[in-house]
Amino acid sequence: MKGNQVAAILGSGEHRYRVVDNWAKLPDGWQLTDVASVAVDSKDRIYVFNRGAHPMVVFDRDGNFLRSWGEGLFSRAHGLHIDADDNLYCTDDGDHTVRKCTTDGKVLLTIGVPEKPAPFMSGDPFHRCTHTALSPQGEIYVSDGYGNARIHKFTPDGKLIRSWGAPGTDPGQFNIVHNIVADADGWVYVADRENHRVQVFDGNGKYETQWNNLHRPCALCCCGGGRNPTFVIGELGPAMPVNRKVPNLGPRLSIVDAKGKRIARLGGEDGPGLASGKFLAPHGIALDSRGDMYVGEVGVTDWKTNFPDEDMPAVVRTSRCLQKLERVAEVAR
Repeated sequence: MKGNQVAAILGSGEHRYRVVDNWAKLPDGWQLTDVASVAVDSKDRIYVFNRGAHPMVVFDRDGNFLRSWGEGLFSRAHGLHIDADDNLYCTDDGDHTVRKCTTDGKVLLTIGVPEKPAPFMSGDPFHRCTHTALSPQGEIYVSDGYGNARIHKFTPDGKLIRSWGAPGTDPGQFNIVHNIVADADGWVYVADRENHRVQVFDGNGKYETQWNNLHRPCALCCCGGGRNPTFVIGELGPAMPVNRKVPNLGPRLSIVDAKGKRIARLGGEDGPGLASGKFLAPHGIALDSRGDMYVGEVGVTDWKTNFPDEDMPAVVRTSRCLQKLERVAEVAR
């Protein structure tokens, strides 16, 4: 913080967060550019999957740089998931693959053939896949994505079990299937971005319900491993010139319960921005053991959508696309 600037606090009640400005301490000259996704391991190390020259950058929870890896391996970072054994599932929509990696970057499994996309909207895996999730039995779900409108389910060793979904707006159809999570009961939650909803399925793809009253849901985080999780949804702001400056459309974070009922909202009242407490384009979310939140944003990609007449400040390329929101403890009364 500079001078007498007060850190912004977002949210309400038990869901209040203090923005930790300038959290990430990068080596001199490094740039994260877009931060597509984030994950936190069992030791509260934060993995930042980004589109800079060092695709996986690792920090401790205080923002100190630990290491990087993935140089020369990834084409375009998009999704990141971590399992109970600290294996990382890295979704690369640029080369149409999912790679399961150790925390130091050793590749254990690759699903998909690098640089060999399936035909556009064919339904076959993958054409610009976007994210992964794991069932309670370790089966791998992949959202697919930009050039498909499908969810694929694989065995833990990468064999295709089934796929579901089609382009459209009906239940079970998708208009950019952008993110996916699963809970401890095996329910599967899918961010159907341009249909402005999250759809809920059983583990075999049977449609259950959908959550509405969202705006371009992009990031999706299932919080807590129990039977009654909460979810954080990162919503993008308007993408059309006609509604670009309309208030109350994001970008923002919404916190909902297991039925999709909103219990808190963070930011987004007055559109995107660089000020403390504002978002650019929340694209990936993770929580650490203390409930602090890490938000990856694709502010470089979305800059001209958000600010078509403004030059992009250098800070957007360096570190502004990664934010830490520190949970504020409630004061006992």
